[in-house]
Amino acid sequence: MSKKDLVMEVKDFSFTYAGVDKPSLNKINLPIEKNKITAMIGPSGCGKSTLLRAMNRIHDLYTGNRYEGEINLYKEDDSIQNILKLKKENDFIQLRQEVGMIFPKPTPFPMSIFDNVAYGLKLSGLKDKAEIEHRVETALKGASIWNETKDRLKKSALGLSGGQQQRICIARAVALKPRVLLFDEPTSALDPISTGAIEELISELKKELSIVIVTHNMQQASRLSDSTAFMYLGDLIEYDKTDTIFLNPSEKLTEDYITGRFG
Repeated sequence: MSKKDLVMEVKDFSFTYAGVDKPSLNKINLPIEKNKITAMIGPSGCGKSTLLRAMNRIHDLYTGNRYEGEINLYKEDDSIQNILKLKKENDFIQLRQEVGMIFPKPTPFPMSIFDNVAYGLKLSGLKDKAEIEHRVETALKGASIWNETKDRLKKSALGLSGGQQQRICIARAVALKPRVLLFDEPTSALDPISTGAIEELISELKKELSIVIVTHNMQQASRLSDSTAFMYLGDLIEYDKTDTIFLNPSEKLTEDYITGRFG
């Protein structure tokens, strides 16, 4: 796989939570391809969400966690940024604009639909009112929720359904034009109809950006992703094209998990 095909790359990455001696992740190596969907699967507690959250340094909201190795972000100007070396608050803000995150439960702010989507734009320094309005509308259309919200932009986002709130959160992230969007079990709190809408949206979004999704849902991983990584007890056991992982895995542990022998 060429470096030009990658947007991120995890190299020999280990992570240890504050106050714990044993690492939660052990020398992980994982490529993230441009305009592809990479799924991370594995039983609860295997390190999927820990790895995902390291990809935009969310762990740094709490002190004492330890990183080793590299997580490289391949920039549009062909430079390479090891995000584990970032130290300044402004660097973290910039990183999280480029590498956005969607959490399991929808997390709209207690403000209007418009202000939810505009929040990150204003935080990034954008002041032009017309440009903000254009970016908000574009993001809501990109998140497939414009028609449902265009006549109620000044109303609270908290009045929307769970599935609509999750799409508002996606719109909020998309408005910043990220290069990577991280999804941590984005449909676990949603009903089947809303889940289908979010899955369809994720498939559309990969035309514009690269996606990493953590999911416990084997069917979701097989439907959505181009590549899949199987993790177990802090180790990355196997990574390959999704069809290969699900139909012809090279590791027996992967096969046992896929076929439901444990998990």
